[in-house]
Order: sequence, then structure tokens, then C-alpha cells
Amino acid sequence: MSLPTYDQLMLPLMRLLSEQEEAIKISLVADLLAQRSNLSEEELNQALPSGKNIFKDRVAWAKTYLVKAGLVHQPKRAFCEISDLGKTIELNGLNSITNEFLAQFDGFNDFKFGRSSALKQNSDLKSLPYGKLLNNNEETLTPEEIIQTATELLSANLKADLLNAVKENSPAFFERLVVDLLVAIGYGGSHQDAAQAIGKTKDGGIDGVISEDRLGLDKIYIQAKRWENTVGRPDIQQFKGALADQVAKKGVFITTSNFSREAIESAEKSGIVLIDGEKLTSLMIEFGLGVQVERTFHIYKIDQDRFDEETY
Repeated sequence: MSLPTYDQLMLPLMRLLSEQEEAIKISLVADLLAQRSNLSEEELNQALPSGKNIFKDRVAWAKTYLVKAGLVHQPKRAFCEISDLGKTIELNGLNSITNEFLAQFDGFNDFKFGRSSALKQNSDLKSLPYGKLLNNNEETLTPEEIIQTATELLSANLKADLLNAVKENSPAFFERLVVDLLVAIGYGGSHQDAAQAIGKTKDGGIDGVISEDRLGLDKIYIQAKRWENTVGRPDIQQFKGALADQVAKKGVFITTSNFSREAIESAEKSGIVLIDGEKLTSLMIEFGLGVQVERTFHIYKIDQDRFDEETY
């Protein structure tokens, strides 16, 4: 008996969660599904070259896909439960839950097909190389294209997990995270100076002031909000007013949520830099903040010079 694929685990996972009266740990979900699978210990203990257990990894991905579709809810880290939307699905009438089934839900399409904020601004996804790539059957993709799509998918999932981790912590944690990020990017001079600057000002909508360079020749005013709701134009207007009171030229508004179109337009007119949850997690990954390398792959090609007899 072979191990079930992640999509073959989605319906059993949904049925299991539908039986629960409260949220359950994903690790326990994996154990319960393993008990119901009739798989042998040897099969359940199969691991990837990285050492990760294959069955548990596939359960985790099944959960991720269902979360993206909105059928499963994660009330806190490492826990999951069937969502209100998931409860509307007649599970007994299904033989399986596939990616095609999940495609009816916008959240899943946003995740699976890479429709990030950048792609959403383009009305014709198929005009983009990545859009074309994802609309092809996987069997027709080249090895490099498969690697690219898998990398994008892993990155999207990592960003979501990062953002959830940030939101689950306190506002004070978020302020420290902002300090770490700005210093990693190159602002703030020393880390000590930057840490003193954030969370101290609280002056009319300004959460902190940080040096643009190590010499402190210019200042950047910071607004850092660990919010769930969309940041609107009034919030930007308040920040703009605070900057004007300080005769400040540069401001950065950082939030864990997103910005409305009106807020974006207002910020653009004033030179305020906006960093939403998507951009925040992208920067965290780029500068190695809160993440670590799990595994590195090397892709080799022929060194043509080595086989050129005239030059070697």
C-alpha cells in the first residue's frame, strides 16, 4: 500500500475535523489520520532526504491547501478546526477533495496560482510568464519551471506562516521586529540607537524616529501598526499631519494588514513609504529575519571551457 498524496488526505482531514468539538493540534491530526490509514509502521516512517516525515509533511500540506481555500481555520499556531465555510460542505457526498474542487474558492486560487498583490494589478494573468506557467499542465513543464513553481508556492506558504506568527505576538514584539528589520536593511546606525528610537515617541501618530544612515544625517519617521483591519486614508492623513508638525520629509508606515487604494494614493502624494503584510514578510525573508535555511539545492551544468580542447 502506497502513501496517500497530500490531496488524497484532504477529505479524510476534513472529515476528522468535522468530528471535533474544538480546535485540535495539527500534529495530533497527523497521528489520528495515520491510525485510520491502515498503513504499516514502515510506510508511515518513510522520510524525505532532508529527514522530514513524508506522511506528516503531506498532512501539513493538505491542511495548508484547505486553509487557503477557507475550509479550515487556524485559531492559533499549530491548531486547526473546520471553518464555518467548511461546515457547509456535504463531506459524505464527496469521494475526494481535489485542487479542482478547491479552485471554486478565491483564497485557494490566490495562493495556488500566485495571484499576489503584484499579479492582481494585472488584469490578464496569462500575459505574465508566471501566469502562463501555472496554467499549463504540470507534466508539460520543464524541470526548471517545476522548481520555479514549487519555490513560489513554498514562499507563499512561508509568508502566510510568518505573518500569522507576527500577529500572534504582542505589539511590543512587533516594535522590536520593526527595529530588527530596519537595522538589517541598513537604517538606524547601531541596533541600540534604533531600539531606542522605536516605540518611544508616540507623538501625534509617530511611533518612532530612526536615522537614515550611520551618521544620523537624516531622520525617518516610523508608524508601526500590528493591525488586522485595512489601513485607510484617514490613518495616512493623520501620519502626514504628524510628519508636517515635525517638519519631516520622510516617513514609513508599516502594518501587518494592508492599505486601501485611497490610502496608497494619499501616501504616494506625500512620499510616504508603505509596507504591508505582504511586503513585510518579503523583506523578512530577503534579510533572513525570523527564517532559516532548511535545505540548499545545487543545480549543476556543464563547464564548457573544461571540454574545449583548444583553450584547455
